Amino acid sequence: MYQTRQAYAPTPHSYVPNTAFSATINLDEEVKLAETRAERDLQDSLAEVFSIIITLDELEKAYLKDAIPEADYTEICDRLLKQYKAILTDEAVSREFVDLETFKNEWDMEVPRATERIRIGLPSTVTAPSINTAATSNNGTNGTLILEATQDFITFLDALKLGLLEKHQLHPLLSDVIQSVNKVTDRDFDGRGKIVQWLIALNQMKATEEISEDQARELELDMNSAYQGFKATLK
Repeated sequence: MYQTRQAYAPTPHSYVPNTAFSATINLDEEVKLAETRAERDLQDSLAEVFSIIITLDELEKAYLKDAIPEADYTEICDRLLKQYKAILTDEAVSREFVDLETFKNEWDMEVPRATERIRIGLPSTVTAPSINTAATSNNGTNGTLILEATQDFITFLDALKLGLLEKHQLHPLLSDVIQSVNKVTDRDFDGRGKIVQWLIALNQMKATEEISEDQARELELDMNSAYQGFKATLK
């Protein structure tokens, strides 16, 4: 009878196990990706940015397929864009992030719809409103909405006259203009496209970056033209 021999994986004769080193490894111990609180916060913030970009891309796809109501899309998209901008106001996060194209390349992200939405900085329903967004003249609230849109135009023009030229000062006011206009009418009018173009241009700027005096004059002319075009749609 042959004796049963236990098989072992062959090992080089020169190999000697280092029991001291093996004893220092705890397989139950959590692997730390960051040593300090600042490093952990940075990684968490970058992970949130990654998640926001992916979610935005999926949200845009759902909207294009009519898989989500316009009101829900607008609310979610606006919230995601605000969160994205808020996270990147941190200097450490912004420095590590560099810019959207760099971040996408580093993490091999294919998100064309999210890229365009971030570039514009506003939900699609704001830049190109549907008939469901605007109020009708029979609902009894149109007068109030017209007044709000008019006030937003005037507020923005007054800000320019007061010399408020930084992105963080102008962009919110101009966003108010386009959103209040959209509540009144879904019709295109002379100068409406200029409002959207300026919103995109401002969105590309850093928070404290200023437009030049020449740009301010051009912006004022465009906004006055848009205001007249808006009023013409009400006649």
